[in-house]
Amino acid sequence: QLDAAKAKESFPDTREFPLVVTRNLDLARRWLWARSNGDQNKRCGLVSTSEDQRFRAYGIENSTDFRMGYPFEKWFLAPPNDVRSSFALEVAASEFECQGLELDWVGVCWGGDLTPNETGTNWDYRKFRGNGWQNVRSEIEQVYLVNRYRVLLTRARSGMVIWVPIGSTNDSTRDPVRFERVYEHLRRAGVPDLPSE
Repeated sequence: QLDAAKAKESFPDTREFPLVVTRNLDLARRWLWARSNGDQNKRCGLVSTSEDQRFRAYGIENSTDFRMGYPFEKWFLAPPNDVRSSFALEVAASEFECQGLELDWVGVCWGGDLTPNETGTNWDYRKFRGNGWQNVRSEIEQVYLVNRYRVLLTRARSGMVIWVPIGSTNDSTRDPVRFERVYEHLRRAGVPDLPSE
């Protein structure tokens, strides 16, 4: 069950742990970089669900083949001037690469695999296969899907920005209505907007 009002009651103090939401990926990147400021001891990076292959439309590749071939040890350890590092804010680590590890400042890329349903009372659980989305009906798989986001949303030590894509009316795999539901749910739960610069 989704309960934004209850979530808002326990919303953290954003002065101690900045937490914001934006629909603009470039703005999210600038926010992360400004907080890290290229300091090796204030590492920033993007994380995303492994299940949404449509991040590719925004320049974020997270297919299994890509992730298997990427040097994630460099992502976690290389200095800010290394384009393979998390500081480049080009490659997002999935729940598999970042589980058990933390960054100081995290940008969570919210996918189309977990979105509020039409009534806003529960989640729609989906997986991307071939050229489209399929509903996830298995309760075990639904638990895995929620746990995927639990991992992503708990990687930050200092603060976090959540990027919710706008979507596209010309692409059924990036339904803007679904992403609007995510954004509105987060706002009702108390997550403030990242101000535009």
